[in-house]
Amino acid sequence: MKTLRLLFVLVGLFVANICSAQFIETERLMNSSTPSLSSGRLHIDQNAAIDTLISRSILSNVKNGMSGVRIQIYYSSVRNAREESAKVRADFINKFPDIVSYVEYQEPGWFRVRVGNYHSKVEAYKDLLMIRKSFPDAYLIYTNIESPYARK
Repeated sequence: MKTLRLLFVLVGLFVANICSAQFIETERLMNSSTPSLSSGRLHIDQNAAIDTLISRSILSNVKNGMSGVRIQIYYSSVRNAREESAKVRADFINKFPDIVSYVEYQEPGWFRVRVGNYHSKVEAYKDLLMIRKSFPDAYLIYTNIESPYARK
């Protein structure tokens, strides 16, 4: 049972370390210079290519984006859709300045306004309920989102 807990802690540390975008070797996660009497030793025998693959995956997500969810608040192809989408986005920015918004163009003349960068529907649902008070036609849509590791 103790080894299972230790395994979960190690996996949690490893994932947290990757998410912080610090590229370190897995071996150094448990390197302790002053072992206590109750501590054991852990030897991780892992191919170095695993660290390389994880780094490549993160870099690919930064470059190409990643699968996620956004909230769509406007979608139209009317003659003045460009101006309407700009107005809707400006109205959204005034009401929700902390949520990022995008005006996107899709051939053959559709304009849409999408907001947020969410990893899952559960994460986006709280904001969706808040946004629907001002934009009742808002709904969730799966799309590529910006990677949290992308530097602005």
